[in-house]
Amino acid sequence: MGTLSKKVLLGSTLAAALIAGSAGALMAQNKPVIATVVKISGIPWFDRMETGVKQFQKDNPDVVATQYGPATADAAQQLQIVTDLIAKGVNGLAVVPMDPSVLEGTLKRAMDRGIIVVTHEADNQKNTNADVEAFDNADYGRALNERLATCMGGKGKWTTFVGSLGSRTHMQWVGAGEANAKSKHPDMALVDANNESFDDANGTYEKAKEILRKHPDIKGFQTSAGNDVLGVGRAIDEAGLSGKVCLVGTGLPNPSQDLLESGAITAIGFWDPQKAGMAMNSVAKSLIAGKKIEDGANLGVPGYEKVKVTKGPGVGVLIVGNGMVIADKANYKEFLF
Repeated sequence: MGTLSKKVLLGSTLAAALIAGSAGALMAQNKPVIATVVKISGIPWFDRMETGVKQFQKDNPDVVATQYGPATADAAQQLQIVTDLIAKGVNGLAVVPMDPSVLEGTLKRAMDRGIIVVTHEADNQKNTNADVEAFDNADYGRALNERLATCMGGKGKWTTFVGSLGSRTHMQWVGAGEANAKSKHPDMALVDANNESFDDANGTYEKAKEILRKHPDIKGFQTSAGNDVLGVGRAIDEAGLSGKVCLVGTGLPNPSQDLLESGAITAIGFWDPQKAGMAMNSVAKSLIAGKKIEDGANLGVPGYEKVKVTKGPGVGVLIVGNGMVIADKANYKEFLF
């Protein structure tokens, strides 16, 4: 059996055990159960989100909040976890979809059963009661690209990475970045765009090395998944190109700090996944209680004190906060997590 097959089998087995065991125990409690389902477990981004879920549970003892995720960034594994949680009869689902389209039918079945569905990083999700975003995704993509353009001097070859082509937010970010470069920096030339990383730092590292070999004159990378900056940054650093090739992308300060210090990473953009986890669960709890989330509402979470609420693409609403941060070597220590 290959390594990937082993990982998939392990992920499926662990997911089944978790759902059959812990979720069953949780459902035995006489409290609303909110299950957060992330793209992948065991990486810094979603480990940080889990601290938010745990904090929400601590602050709200009248509900049960917990987090699940597949062992690898695989939409089919995530779908199975969501399906199992629906079968267990949870009251709320807070989902960060690997691919929103894959979950549409399953989330509809959840809603038809009266389960409240809240999503994140999926503003195109039709079958959700509410999608919660930390910021306007086009604004974020433009901000990353503008920081990259500044580093590149507005000219030269650049490329993009996404977690997957099905990841709604990642495609929005790089799409907005590409549009920004075309309109404001015509001397920036996009090459080999939209490389899929599947949030695997080692795979991203190998792909980045390949791009550096193919385009020895490349000047910039704009990346999307939380581990992308680590893989690309490592490739840049090992090639002796720190400070010469620009790298701006989504990442967390703690894992990125060595590469920020070396100059291999120019800047990182992020929102705090801890706060996003808390915001999703806050919305889910309110909706389970029959409350509406109004425009300008305070979710009780930093970055989500005055949210913008508009109609979503389906029956639900789109909730947008103001949690964008762009950090570099000069200020990343203000945000260490």
